[in-house]
Amino acid sequence: MAHPVATNEDGNGEVGGITQFASEENMQRSPSTYKVGCPPRKKLIKEFVDGLMETFFPDDPLRPYKDQSRSKKFMLGLQFLFPIFDWARYYNLSKFKGDVIAGLTIASLCIPQDIGYAKLANLDPQYGLYSSFVPPLIYALMGSSRDIAIGPVAVVSLLLGSLLQNEIDPLNNKEEYLRLAFTATFFAGVTQVLLGFLRLGFLIDFLSHAAIVGFMAGAAITIALQQLKGFLGLVKFTKRTDIISVMKSVFDPFPSGWNWPTIAIGAVFLVLLLIAKHMGKKNKKLFWLPAITPLISVVLATFIVYITHADKSGVQIVKHINKGINPASFKKIYFSGQLLGKGVKIGIIAGMIALTEAVAIGRTFAAMKDYQVDGNKEMVALGTMNVVGSMTSCYVATGSFSRSAVNYMAGCRTPVSNLVMSIVVFFTLLLITPLFKYTPNAILSSIIISAVIGLIDYEAAFLIFKVEMGLLVAVFLSFAKILLQVTRPRTAILGNLPGTKIYRNIEQYPDGIQVPGVLVVRVDSAIYFTNSNYVKERILRWLADEDEKHKTKHLPRIEFLIVEMSPVTDIDTSGIHALEELYKSLQKREVQLALANPGPVVMEKLHASEFMEKIGHDSVFLTVGEAVMKCAPKTTEDA
Repeated sequence: MAHPVATNEDGNGEVGGITQFASEENMQRSPSTYKVGCPPRKKLIKEFVDGLMETFFPDDPLRPYKDQSRSKKFMLGLQFLFPIFDWARYYNLSKFKGDVIAGLTIASLCIPQDIGYAKLANLDPQYGLYSSFVPPLIYALMGSSRDIAIGPVAVVSLLLGSLLQNEIDPLNNKEEYLRLAFTATFFAGVTQVLLGFLRLGFLIDFLSHAAIVGFMAGAAITIALQQLKGFLGLVKFTKRTDIISVMKSVFDPFPSGWNWPTIAIGAVFLVLLLIAKHMGKKNKKLFWLPAITPLISVVLATFIVYITHADKSGVQIVKHINKGINPASFKKIYFSGQLLGKGVKIGIIAGMIALTEAVAIGRTFAAMKDYQVDGNKEMVALGTMNVVGSMTSCYVATGSFSRSAVNYMAGCRTPVSNLVMSIVVFFTLLLITPLFKYTPNAILSSIIISAVIGLIDYEAAFLIFKVEMGLLVAVFLSFAKILLQVTRPRTAILGNLPGTKIYRNIEQYPDGIQVPGVLVVRVDSAIYFTNSNYVKERILRWLADEDEKHKTKHLPRIEFLIVEMSPVTDIDTSGIHALEELYKSLQKREVQLALANPGPVVMEKLHASEFMEKIGHDSVFLTVGEAVMKCAPKTTEDA
């Protein structure tokens, strides 16, 4: 077992009265007596169990239950399934004020968006509102993210609508189409719950940052093109999503088929929405402006159509939204018959895409507030809300990036903001849905277009082009090899071999000594999108474990984290992003990050991404020994 060094008054490290650190001169003169060690061979069963635990339970979820009473274990289990029982203990009026403001703000954004997104899924407008009522209630009880705002989203709505209409015509077979939508939603939820319970959250990591950026950009363009029907007031429009078919539908009826009053309404309010979004981005104090503008636009556009009777001039309007809360729909779900298999297939696809978006959003905002989101717990929460939603006339809901960003900017503190939003939607369904009768489709198209423009991440696309030119080729050539090796790469704590400047794995060399106030961690793999999040979280877990040991033994707190990067042969944009998040987390803990011996390829990419400027060039060392010599004197003085 490795022992951290205690320092005496002269600053010499001693364990059991034996001086552990000789002077630098003696270390240079005395040759190393250590050879490559061979760690004790583990039994096959133990090695298999250890590998299984690290793959499926890297966060050691049973750790809090150790040495606890039955009542405490029951309460911890309840808090695990329903995090509300944990954070509610610390809830206060200050947090409630922040949540109410955030909830009201995202409610003003979600109402017009929900009506528009339901049209993307080829469903009546009320189903979008239904999906922002029940699912947020369930998520508030079970979700672990403080910032995610739940509801329908553009990408999943379009995907669901496209897959469903390939099986059933939404106009001629409206009831069967609706039943298939509920069936797909049910199995989307089942898929998400199973992935969470089976601890398969790491599968999401196989979708790289580059893949997500490309998918979101493609989806945004597709959605925007589909909105040209409502924006131009076209009566006939293609069901296909390719640009040639869309352009043919747009220009074949030009100019007689275009409705110019509709275009005027759509264009004016699209400009207004984009200006509001730009002002909100430039001035953080105006975060509420892009959130409230869609609802104001709907109110104004509806009023204009009503007083001018523009609907009689060909301006297409919503016409009718059912009043009242969600009706039960359990009996409408297909559990047998020919359409069951189609519902399962569509549900799995929609569920995975929805899950990817929600987990990505949750991790983004968790990193900004320096807390961790349990991916497996999120899967269970998202899946449960979709299963319940399918039984209450909802279609697939997930985390919305635009709403979550507004939620964050508005000062949300807990998932209570989702409860506030849900209550507002509840009263909207009960009282004011008839007022949307004269809402023009053009304003809904403008709202969707302005929303999906934000899905195109220009900066990330440029960075991927700059840093990851060979990513596609590398993935295809090495996928078979890295599949088993890089999803859960080995990491190790290094200690100093007495009498030398060599640092080795303390598990392999039990005599290795850890330097007070310094933690040295080695990553034994390239850092790719498949493992970047795991590497970051594993290093932070090492740090937390060592800090706990130091407190128990009354040793100096860890002030320096040195990452030995000799085995890291390559790194991609996701890996760089993980290092940036690690650096931010360490800053908040007042721990300094240092890198030891990164290779030429890694250094080139760190420079290209400007990560070196963030941590400072003086925080990168040729060897671990040099890094420790720079850090250790400060910690020994403090000790």
